[in-house]
Amino acid sequence: MRLKVVKSKNAASFYVQKTVYVDGKQKTVMVEKLGTYASLLEKLNGKDPYEWAKEYVEVLNKKEREEKPIDIQLTLSSGKKINYGQERLFNGGFLFLNQIYKQLGLNKLCKSISKNYKFKYDLDNILSRLIFSRIIYPDSKLATYELSKKFIEKPNFELQHIYRALNVLEKASDLIQATVYENSLKITKRDTKVLFYDCTNYYFEIEREDGLKQYGHSKEHRPNPIVQMGLFMDGNGIPLAFCINPGNTNEQITMRPLEKKIIDDFGLSKFIVCTDAGLASEDNRRFNTKGARAFITTQSIKKLKGFLQEWCLEADGWHLSGSNNTYNISEIDEDKFKESTFYKERWINENGLEQRLIVTYSLKYRNYTQTLRERHINRAEKLINTNGCSLKKANANDCKRFIKQTSCTPNGEIAEKTIFSINKDIIDNESKYDGFYAVCTNISDETHEIISINKKRWEIEECFRIMKTEFKARPVFLSNDQRIKAHFLTCYLALLIFRLLEKKLGNNFSCEQIIDTLREYNFLEINKKGYIPAFKGTELNNRLHETFGFYNDSEIITYDQMNKVIKKL
Repeated sequence: MRLKVVKSKNAASFYVQKTVYVDGKQKTVMVEKLGTYASLLEKLNGKDPYEWAKEYVEVLNKKEREEKPIDIQLTLSSGKKINYGQERLFNGGFLFLNQIYKQLGLNKLCKSISKNYKFKYDLDNILSRLIFSRIIYPDSKLATYELSKKFIEKPNFELQHIYRALNVLEKASDLIQATVYENSLKITKRDTKVLFYDCTNYYFEIEREDGLKQYGHSKEHRPNPIVQMGLFMDGNGIPLAFCINPGNTNEQITMRPLEKKIIDDFGLSKFIVCTDAGLASEDNRRFNTKGARAFITTQSIKKLKGFLQEWCLEADGWHLSGSNNTYNISEIDEDKFKESTFYKERWINENGLEQRLIVTYSLKYRNYTQTLRERHINRAEKLINTNGCSLKKANANDCKRFIKQTSCTPNGEIAEKTIFSINKDIIDNESKYDGFYAVCTNISDETHEIISINKKRWEIEECFRIMKTEFKARPVFLSNDQRIKAHFLTCYLALLIFRLLEKKLGNNFSCEQIIDTLREYNFLEINKKGYIPAFKGTELNNRLHETFGFYNDSEIITYDQMNKVIKKL
């Protein structure tokens, strides 16, 4: 049974419907009329009629399941072998993803796109399987085609159709992103007051540059051509839009074109853009001072002018949120303030750009940076004590930055052997900044609110981690630029659907828990009678069933019952 809401000009009426089979044909019948929105609102003393009606239908479905169990007799023989090559274990985890996929309107959009082409393959079936497999069975396109056969609902396309569909999907990428954003508003609240932007890159296991595949600064320090992805995320941690650029593109110039697309295609014009220091060019800051836009960006204290650095590191003049006192951070009680964050602020003018500089100091952050540096120093000492120590390829976060080499004696003569030692000057210089953190902004909101917004940048890093680690979006095994972009479109859509799934589950389960549960949500097909659940009953499984309104946890599910679930979703 399901809820049906019929809206007219002046009212909305609620009905309970169900699908029955008459002479082998489906027929929808009305089970019960619940009333109009206004009458239910009065009857329920202000409770939301929509929520009440959903709960009421779920109770009816539960009673129906309990009242009409089907006893099935199975005859199995220990002497009868299974058929060679027969698949008997199938995954049903995609059923939960499929509901969100359809709520985003991707099935309808695929049909609309298909009308502009003469191909005969099912674009909807291909896109959905690419997305579901990216979450449950992430692998290459060839492996995805084979692994998608593990789903209870079989694919209806061939391998070559996947590659052809990628070209079509790439052309419709902007339309798809704008459409799923609009439809996502019906699923969950989107916080577009603050947008987070960041970049990462993905490597190819090749050596030759070509098209998008270019040598650049690899986040993973790999000597391979890379492609770059820019991603906008909303204030609730849900992906908003993405772009793909050649691997040798300067990150700072990637944000504005994608931001303009959001303004034009999504109808958004009033928001704050939050970025890290690497994307905080003056041009980007100026761009987000126009109209109703603003910026919050991380600021490197080391790159500030000398007098500003001195002001940032001064011990006097610090404040705590909610307090009128002024503190000297060199005299504070470490036990009392070990969880506190102190701050100071001032307005600065850089080349005519008015910005508010906010500096924070935290004992917890100080201890973290000290511990991290100690580990790097220990690693540097181990390198010195081993033969063949080399300072090549050292970078700002490499432990080798603490190693200095001496090729001369104290008298200035050329030494017979290069001497490596720990550079105490660099250690002392770095330690000055322990516990300090700075941001720049052009808004006048409360300081603690700005600090709180900036702290949420970890969520966009989490998005990239999920795509790289859980969804195995790299290495990329495609060579055609169109197909590379389409590959990341499917990764982006998989991330969007997964994040919406997390929201539906109340953000109470980890990424790994959800993916493992979907992957292990298997069914054993038995003796042409139906499916026996082959998954472990858990709290997460129960929550999934409750959230999506179907239950596959009885001892056996008939073909008819499983087909009803698939069609319902």
